[in-house]
Amino acid sequence: MEFRGSNRTQARTKYAFAILVITLATACMGQAQDITGDWQGTLTNDMGELRLIVHVTKAADGTLKATMDSPDQAMAGAPLDTFTFEGGKVHFTLNVAKGIFDGSLKGSSTISGNWTQGPSPKMPLVLTKTTTPLKLQHDPAPPSDIDGKWDGIYETPAGESGRFGKNHVTFHITNTADGLTATVDLADMNIKAWPATAVTRKGSSIKIIMKSTNSVFSGKANKSLDSISGDWTQGDGPSRSLVLKHSKEDSPDASKPTP
Repeated sequence: MEFRGSNRTQARTKYAFAILVITLATACMGQAQDITGDWQGTLTNDMGELRLIVHVTKAADGTLKATMDSPDQAMAGAPLDTFTFEGGKVHFTLNVAKGIFDGSLKGSSTISGNWTQGPSPKMPLVLTKTTTPLKLQHDPAPPSDIDGKWDGIYETPAGESGRFGKNHVTFHITNTADGLTATVDLADMNIKAWPATAVTRKGSSIKIIMKSTNSVFSGKANKSLDSISGDWTQGDGPSRSLVLKHSKEDSPDASKPTP
């Protein structure tokens, strides 16, 4: 009986030791998790999609600091007011936007959580670690023949909810070393200089995608390149005829490379 009792004691000791080893291993794993770097994700709201980038750095004393970019709103390097990482939980705030994020680190490359902004309900946000975050600045290149300011107005029927009868659209198109880029002004929506998600051109056909406002413009330029006639689509709504006129005084000389 003493022999059996001794076995039980040894078994309990081994079990307790195993639990201790697992606990220590888990603690070491938590300490080894590195959250510094660039994290990128997409936030879907009522208007459209907003891409977000969080840059996390660590000071010599171990303090974490972070900044946020919102490429679709022309915001870069906004300092996060708080950023904490404890027990696999990530929390940060951006007071200027009344934004709060709470999430958890999954593995070493994903942070899954929710973004809350003011009184709005929680919105799912998954941030993925990346070594190639979206570029907000582009190296210059010689201007294209459609560089410059393009103005137009599309109309919606009187009484249609959500929009005015006439809607003003202004695109500012610029050629860069990374290809064509554009920003848009939507005066009736109080939007100014929001970057386009993508600008593509095939011959005279031009397409500008604005995921931030869930909008797309598709059109064709005339031979003199002073107007682009096409359609503007926003969300699930019908296409609206939109003719853009080129503002010559805002256009660089395409025959001269930029400095």
